Parts: sequence; structure tokens; C-alpha cells
Amino acid sequence: MFGRLTHYAFDAVLLSAFLAGVKRSTGLTPSLNSDKITDNKDIKKWVDSYLGVGEWMMDQSVAVMGSSAWFERRR
Repeated sequence: MFGRLTHYAFDAVLLSAFLAGVKRSTGLTPSLNSDKITDNKDIKKWVDSYLGVGEWMMDQSVAVMGSSAWFERRR
């Protein structure tokens, strides 16, 4: 049970980070207009927090990879 929950949580964070990466590299954003989903403020806050986790994960990944010798920046 705990393993399955951990797996789903990891998948959710991975999807959120993927969406953040798409947003950063292409400028495209998910059209999750929380006003169209529901009027519940708690759900709107959850959606914003969920997407914020992906942004944070993306920032942390870029920072770790940028300081690692295994990766180099090419432009």
C-alpha cells in the first residue's frame, strides 16, 4: 500500500515537472483555468500548488545539474 502511494506521488511530481519544463522551454502553458474547473477555492489552491511543485522541482534539477561535472551548458 505504501509503495503504491509513493509510486503515484512520484508520478504526479514527475508530470508536474514535465509541464514546468514544457512551459519553460516552449512558452506553452497548460490551459488549466481553475475558474472553469470549479468555484471551490481549495481546489484552485491545490491546482496552483501542484503546478508550483513542478516549477520548484525544475529549479532544483537545473541547479543540481548546473553544478555537476556530468553536465555542460551548450548554447
